[in-house]
Amino acid sequence: MEHNTTRYVQYMYSYPHKTAYRPLSGVHLQDYAHPLKGKGHSLYLHIPFCETKCGYCNLFSVTGQGEGEIEAYLKSVGRQGSQYQDILAPLGTEFSVFTIGGGTPLLLTERQLDQMFSMVRNYHSFCRRPEIILETAPNQTTREKLKVLKEAGVTRVSMGVQSFSDQELALLGRRHSAAAARASLKRLMSFDFPTVNVDFIYGIPGQTVSSLITSLQEALSYEPGEIFLYPLYVKHGARMEKMLAEGMVLDEWAALRQYQEAAGFLQAKGYRQDSMRRFVQTRKGAGEAEPTEGSRVGAADNSRHFQDCGFHTSLALGCGGRSYLGTLHFCTPYAITQSGCLEQIREYEATEDFTEIRHGILLSEEELRRRYVIRHLLIRPGLPLTAYQSQFGTKPQEDYPVIQDWISRGYVVDQDSFLSLSHEGMALSDYLGPQLISPWIRGRMEEWERMHQSPQMRGKSIL
Repeated sequence: MEHNTTRYVQYMYSYPHKTAYRPLSGVHLQDYAHPLKGKGHSLYLHIPFCETKCGYCNLFSVTGQGEGEIEAYLKSVGRQGSQYQDILAPLGTEFSVFTIGGGTPLLLTERQLDQMFSMVRNYHSFCRRPEIILETAPNQTTREKLKVLKEAGVTRVSMGVQSFSDQELALLGRRHSAAAARASLKRLMSFDFPTVNVDFIYGIPGQTVSSLITSLQEALSYEPGEIFLYPLYVKHGARMEKMLAEGMVLDEWAALRQYQEAAGFLQAKGYRQDSMRRFVQTRKGAGEAEPTEGSRVGAADNSRHFQDCGFHTSLALGCGGRSYLGTLHFCTPYAITQSGCLEQIREYEATEDFTEIRHGILLSEEELRRRYVIRHLLIRPGLPLTAYQSQFGTKPQEDYPVIQDWISRGYVVDQDSFLSLSHEGMALSDYLGPQLISPWIRGRMEEWERMHQSPQMRGKSIL
């Protein structure tokens, strides 16, 4: 790849991005709920409250909200759940995964957490042993709240540590200290949740390979089941955007070196790399889910079991969460700033009919095909060729010639009937993935960027 081509374009965790969504009319949940029939679906609950907004955060979250504001929000979530259940009950919908994201869900009091779990179980049906996932931050991870999670059957807790360096944490605008992260992580591990994953950020100005490895080495002393590595992105609306406008530099080549050294370090310590970001401990079997029906059995190198995620269905509760129901993807309008998010929360709480879908996107077969490719190619074992041809009647290289170009460059390899990212291709995930965005979706995203980019950042490139 050319030296002057950035490797850090866009984090492709889903497709299409929320900035491609637009107002909808005449769309109702009952007309699109059929993909939720029966078992095996995901439920997502968005808790948009945080102690503080981190400098790089462009997620839907607000700060400074008290117990009363949170109570009002949970009451609205209950009304939404009740209206949804009237539609889901005849379909026999059963959820196997329940994720509580944020924001910081553990900002809720113990009583509110109990209320949240009880309310969701009251309105929705789950399989006998659902996977229950929750995000947290060091300052909110108290022993009392962890007891609530344990009693609720939480199976995975994800903690955003980001760094064990106070200097790096301060630059990121994180409220917690390294000492608080250590104490919280130790406390979290003592509860013996089936899986604990810890998040770290690289590419921080002033960060070095040595300081990153030092943080990871310390994290390994707690033996987390998984570690996630994220490059520092500063997108429009984040507080650090002003720092970029004032001359702060994000060095992508320093970030690349940090990634390469960190990935090699974690693999040497027995962590299998499943994506550019996800590293799973295999030496002790920690964090490894049981194979699901139809899974590809891992090879001797502990390769990741294949899970078909192209047409996975997910229903969201709360303000800011996304639902994926076949051709219909929907959520509340994308917001980042405190004022913008608060406006959306107030509109959400004033909603009378949650089954009327007012903002989202209806995908064509071509867009669903692109989503299938993106969702599989960037995660190992990769894009399943037989399943792709069975589903679409073609080969991915025929539909997207750029993939053949990546094969010739060594970024993608044909391995056991999967198109998989090579070691170099994995490091290029955030460069390769955006090339699969369709012109229609790209045009919508660029239109949103033009409308929302701050005046001081117009014309500037952001890592």
